[in-house]
This record gives sequence, C-alpha cells and structure tokens, in this order.
Amino acid sequence: MTWSATQYSTFENERTRPVRDLLAALPQRPINTAIDLGCGPGNSTEVLAERFPGAKVTALDSSEDMLQAARQRLPDIEFTLGDIGTWTAPEGVDVILANASLQWLPDHALLYPHLARQLTEGGQLAIQTPDNLDEPAHRQAREIASRGPWAQKIAAIKHPPRHTADYYYDILSPHCREVQVWRTTYYHPLTGGAQAVVEWFKGSALRPYLAALKANEQADFLQFYLQAMQQSYPAAADGKVLLPFPRLFIVATR
Repeated sequence: MTWSATQYSTFENERTRPVRDLLAALPQRPINTAIDLGCGPGNSTEVLAERFPGAKVTALDSSEDMLQAARQRLPDIEFTLGDIGTWTAPEGVDVILANASLQWLPDHALLYPHLARQLTEGGQLAIQTPDNLDEPAHRQAREIASRGPWAQKIAAIKHPPRHTADYYYDILSPHCREVQVWRTTYYHPLTGGAQAVVEWFKGSALRPYLAALKANEQADFLQFYLQAMQQSYPAAADGKVLLPFPRLFIVATR
C-alpha cells in the first residue's frame, strides 16, 4: 500500500487538531529528545517541535512520499525511512509521539509495551488513534468491498483491530507509573458535500482497497462509495458535511 502526501494533506488542519490536543496534555518539563513515529508529511512533527523547542526532534515514516514532503517542510529535522513495528531507540527517548499511525500495525499487546520500554525514566508515550471502524465511512467501505465485482480481490481486506480504553490501560500499566486514556469525537465541517468525505478517506482508510484495484475498478468503487456517503452524511444547513470522527488518546508515563 502506497501513501500520497498530497492526498493526505488535503485536510491538514482537521488532521492536525488532534495532535495539538494530545501534546497539550503533556506537562511542561525539560525534554532532551523526542521522536515522531509515523510522521506523515510532517504536520505532527512540526507540532512536536513547537511544543518542545529545546529538544532534539527526529521522525520516522514508512512512506518515502510522506518523508519527501516532511523534509521540504522541516529541513532542519532528521527524517528516517523505517518501520514502527521494528523500531528500537539507540538510547532512551523523553517523548515518543505516535499520531494516527499505530492503528495500521498489528499486535498492540506487544507493540505498546515495547514502545514504553524505549522511554527514559519519566518519559512519556503520547498516542492518538482513530477509533472509527464502526462509523459509516468504514462500514460502507467494507460492504462495498464485499459485494462488488472486485469482491474476490478485496472482500478479505481488514484493518487491524482497534481496542478499548481498558485494553490499552491493562497492557501499559505494568510498564508505566501513570496511564491516562480518553476518547474524543471531533465533528469536522467539510466543504464539498459527500465528495469531501470521499477525498478524506481516499487519503487513509480506503487506501488498502484502492491499492488492490485497477484504475477502472477504483473509479467504480469510488462512485459506489460516494453514493453511500451521500446517504450516510447529509449536508448541514450551510451546505457543508459534518463528519464525526472518534479518536482515542493515550498518555503513558514510564
């Protein structure tokens, strides 16, 4: 599955708001090192660097297209191509940020404690993940994938499972002295009607489906998806679409 920095950044302001809220929850204290795991086009890295201006900030992503955009945006920061699932810090890190990235990886029961172990004593793991697999945007994508002429190609595609707040509390609390978990639903007003919802998810949740289809199949899939989004997300009084987007937040202190 490939990523497009341009497509992802179409709704940059909306996608960046959660990471601002997440990092605002971290206490103000001296930070020497911080890393952004799954940095995308660098919008989250920029917020991290602004939040801790005295820290050495680095970043990691698995997409070269995303990294090219991030390097153009923040030329003074070290961006590395790599896999979060195999990443290990050469020495303890004061802040590990993972904003809307860990939901793409499996085995959270192993991954999250591993990340906590990369922290310095008192270091903090700050995670935000979309918690929207039961929202119409995801449910309709699964339905269209399973009943279209492309079903043999994509019906079996599944996003890695999401888990509950108590699940993450239980797997992190043995490794951390404090674990805070909360859930927020953002309501993003999008200009452009249901097509804007399609464009939003083309940059994220739809990518596994589209990557497996030919160009003509992608177009047909997206047309079916647009019709479903028109039913699921009717326009508000001002013509915009209000997109509900639940997200789960974690701040864990080692």
